[in-house]
Amino acid sequence: MNFLRFNRSMLDPFLILSCIIPFALYMATLAPSVTFFDSGEFLTAAASLGSAHSPGYPLFLMYAKPFTWIPLGNIAFRINVATAVSSSLACLVVYVLTTYLLKQESLLENERFNRIAVKLAGLAAALTFSATPRLWLQSNHDKPYPLLAFITAVIFFLLLKWRDSYINGSDRPSYIYVCTFLAGMAMAVHQTVVLLLPAWILMIMITDWRMIKRVRELVLATAFAMMGFSIQLYLPLRATRNPLLNWGDSKTIDQFLWHFLRRGYPSEPHTRDMALLWAQIKAFNVPREFTWLGAAMLILGLVYAWKNNRAFFAAYLTAVIVFLLVIAGYFNTLLDLIFLTEEFFTPLYLLSAVLIGLGLFSLLGYAVRNARIPDQIGTAVYGLCTVLFFSLPTALCAVNYYENDQHNNYIAFDYATNSLRSLPQNAVMFTWGDSGAFPLWYLQGVERMREDLDLPHTPHLVFDWYLDSMPRLFADSNLRKFDVVSSGPETALRIAVTESLGVRPVYIDFSTRYSVEFKEYVPVQKGIVYRVRKVNDPVGLPDNSIWDNYSSRGIFDKISFLDLDTGKAIMIYANSYIESGEFLLGINRISDGLLMLQRAEQISPEMKFAADQIRMRFGLAM
Repeated sequence: MNFLRFNRSMLDPFLILSCIIPFALYMATLAPSVTFFDSGEFLTAAASLGSAHSPGYPLFLMYAKPFTWIPLGNIAFRINVATAVSSSLACLVVYVLTTYLLKQESLLENERFNRIAVKLAGLAAALTFSATPRLWLQSNHDKPYPLLAFITAVIFFLLLKWRDSYINGSDRPSYIYVCTFLAGMAMAVHQTVVLLLPAWILMIMITDWRMIKRVRELVLATAFAMMGFSIQLYLPLRATRNPLLNWGDSKTIDQFLWHFLRRGYPSEPHTRDMALLWAQIKAFNVPREFTWLGAAMLILGLVYAWKNNRAFFAAYLTAVIVFLLVIAGYFNTLLDLIFLTEEFFTPLYLLSAVLIGLGLFSLLGYAVRNARIPDQIGTAVYGLCTVLFFSLPTALCAVNYYENDQHNNYIAFDYATNSLRSLPQNAVMFTWGDSGAFPLWYLQGVERMREDLDLPHTPHLVFDWYLDSMPRLFADSNLRKFDVVSSGPETALRIAVTESLGVRPVYIDFSTRYSVEFKEYVPVQKGIVYRVRKVNDPVGLPDNSIWDNYSSRGIFDKISFLDLDTGKAIMIYANSYIESGEFLLGINRISDGLLMLQRAEQISPEMKFAADQIRMRFGLAM
């Protein structure tokens, strides 16, 4: 009984709340199924314990896999829960870091008030981080970045523990060894972890610069880092089992390096003007994430850190500078791809939330030092402290809830399902964009829908490992005989279509239809996909009956969450309705054609001009 009483006394309700409240928030707004962008690919790789796009993300996939065993919802929902859990744990570590940095603080002689004030500051920092639009967006579906933020925050905490033990005369290099192990392991979540290495090294050097002279410690730290990095062996080991999604097929050293070093993503050099540079720098945007009030609290937190823990102060600024120098300076990301780099800053936003917690505590300190607070602190004082600390996270939650609520987001699921419904038995459909392909991979590979189909992704037709993954279609393909890598995916697509046409029904998705110029073939619309026929074949008419079989959740009745790819999917529906309406008017089915145009306008008011032009061409009143 004494043991049980001891454990209860050690429980920190604020620590528990720092995890439970964010988790409840994320579960309330969690996506119920697959979403766009990388979602379908991550889901398929995690469910099959395969390999995702380069560099593979093995630790994230292994972390997410046990969640697929939860007897609740579909596989996509379960893996989305995994991300909600990792985000909640990241918020918990914000609490731990904030309270640890404030552990020696004393505002008044009332110890109970001091203790509660520190815990309130930590909880406020955790909840502020939880309600930022970036983390919230990443928490609602399968993303590796919250897991990376959690691991990196643990490393910062361990380095602070090591620093304090060293200052107190007890050098414990075991903390460093655990940190290097975690850093090596974090490479299997996302490679941007290397951008934090200068900050961590600086914390160590500020504390004990002689560490660089200790060969034994350096060798052991390197060994532990390699032990953590060895989790990358997952990629070649799993590749030997030919999992459902085996991106890169890392069975050999050459293929592993190709996969790990991202050699499948060649980039063309481009010029950069000041407008592009400013857009790249703005990818890290504290006011957007925390509001200007949060940015002001961050500045107060930096002042506090400068006075009380300069190692943490220097580490934060170093991390920000290195991230911007590499991501904005070296990567030189194209304007339409900057949104990808915004994902990378999650660990920096976590540290920013810690500083905001320090800033809020500093503000409280200024208030109590200039107020006449009695020794016996009443409920009113605690109430005012609560308002001070939680106004910011409450405001962030209120502002960001609508835009991040995905609990009813079935658009990607329905888009993929509608595409599959459009295809006849044993058909082949070529896709182009990732968001058009990945939900199909999930539905077919994980949910086992329409396994009779082949769904090749056109940009991957230039890779042998991808052709090997579809032997039914490409076992003896001419794609293996030509240099399709040099000629590009469009040439590969034409070769593949030529081989399949006449053997199986051939279809392309909307993105392929408008990404490639077909001269020798004619695309014939069937809802949101297109049947491919030869120019000299008998004329085929579009099939508009398929629209009646479509599910359109979130298309006509707008949902709150609309990211870039979800918006594109909605525009695909709108454009497809416009195209169908124009065809129906052309064959004198006036009422049906006008209905299609009305649906296009209902989906996207921007289509009104195009619809009016079509009506005018057919002499119909607007």
